Amino acid sequence: MTAPRLRWTPDRLLPRGLRARLMVIGAAGLAVGFAVAGFGLVTALGVALQRAADKEALSTAHDVAALVAVGAAPNPLPVAGGRYVQLIDGADRVRSASLGADRLTPFVTPDELSRLRDGGRLVVDGSRLALVGPVRLVGAPAGPDATVAVATPMADIRQSVSALSRVLWLAYPVILLALALLAWRVTGAALRPVEVLRQGAQRITGAASEERLPAPPADDEIGRLATTLNDMLDRLAAARARQRAFVADAAHELRSPLASLRTQIEVAGRLGEPVPSVADDLLSDVDRLSRVVEDLLLLARAEDGPARPDRLAPVAVRPLVTAAADRLVAPRVPVTVTAGPAPTVPGDADGLARALDNLLHNAVRHAATRVELSIRELADVVEVSVTDDGPGIPAADRERAFDRFTRLDEARARDDGGSGLGLAIVREIVRRHGGAVSLHEAGPGLRAVLCLPALADGEARPG
Repeated sequence: MTAPRLRWTPDRLLPRGLRARLMVIGAAGLAVGFAVAGFGLVTALGVALQRAADKEALSTAHDVAALVAVGAAPNPLPVAGGRYVQLIDGADRVRSASLGADRLTPFVTPDELSRLRDGGRLVVDGSRLALVGPVRLVGAPAGPDATVAVATPMADIRQSVSALSRVLWLAYPVILLALALLAWRVTGAALRPVEVLRQGAQRITGAASEERLPAPPADDEIGRLATTLNDMLDRLAAARARQRAFVADAAHELRSPLASLRTQIEVAGRLGEPVPSVADDLLSDVDRLSRVVEDLLLLARAEDGPARPDRLAPVAVRPLVTAAADRLVAPRVPVTVTAGPAPTVPGDADGLARALDNLLHNAVRHAATRVELSIRELADVVEVSVTDDGPGIPAADRERAFDRFTRLDEARARDDGGSGLGLAIVREIVRRHGGAVSLHEAGPGLRAVLCLPALADGEARPG
């Protein structure tokens, strides 16, 4: 069995801290940039000095050629600037030379002289002129068979370039260190809000803490991150509050039937009553407890998120509403279904049937004389209304009526058989279908309106 290989990555060479990483990366970039810039500066200086020297040497060559053309060329030739000049004829003989230049032997070969006469430039060893270092040669024609050759030592140019290189090498680490320290301070200032956020997050624990992350005043990426994180914390706090309320309400609702069961069993045991005498009461409490548990499970599943598209199918609304009315067994008030359009919605037929059953049972429980169901199709929305003529719900309490285990005033308090989760289940089912449910005044009474998105044009409808 072979041991796994450790793959090398460049980040293994970087320090762990983000600030140190940014400083190292920035310093490395500056080092490369300064090295390239220094090399370019030294190269540019050498080229510029060389061109300037060539220009002055060519000017000297043309001046000497002009003197030769008018027959006024002195011997030695007058030259300034540390240059060496020879006037060489076609027979490769030195006819005249400047001070310091050889008056007998040309310092160029015949081939090199021909190239200089044609405007070429050469670099030869300085030993030809008894000098140290390379020498730059230029030339100009002086008549039909003579050429002026000018030699310029490159020692001064090289010394200037070398001096600049030494200065750059000395200043390079100092400037780089200063910029690295500056980058350290700048990155520290830029990351200070992140450190503040980290310290704030460290203070926030899983307990019921209402503290939030400090948002920096600047409207930048870190500020927007802090705002987003605070919004997330608000949502988490709201979720925790809903969870605590849900657990408290569920415990309260489950405690009543359990206490009733315990009491009846204890009384039956002490009085020695036969089991059939209390069976009906026990079964009634067990049924109520079962409904609460089933409703809680349904709500837990409904909160998982929107329904999956692959689980939605075209559902005809009118048969769904008619079937909900038909499922009522001996309702205490008449239930009528108003004939209307026959729209189709994408959905889960069982879930929508459960939502309609809850609305219908709630309306029948509180109606005075009647309950009406109606269907409307508005553009891309299908509305199903369930209206009763009962006492209604005040406008301030209609939104709260969808909360779990909500107890309203006595006029519409749920009876002993209700779990207090009916409207909450309706809202969750409708939300999973991308719709909405709301309560409105029916004067007198209450109208529950269930809105669902209709099928778009061209989608398949059930036969």
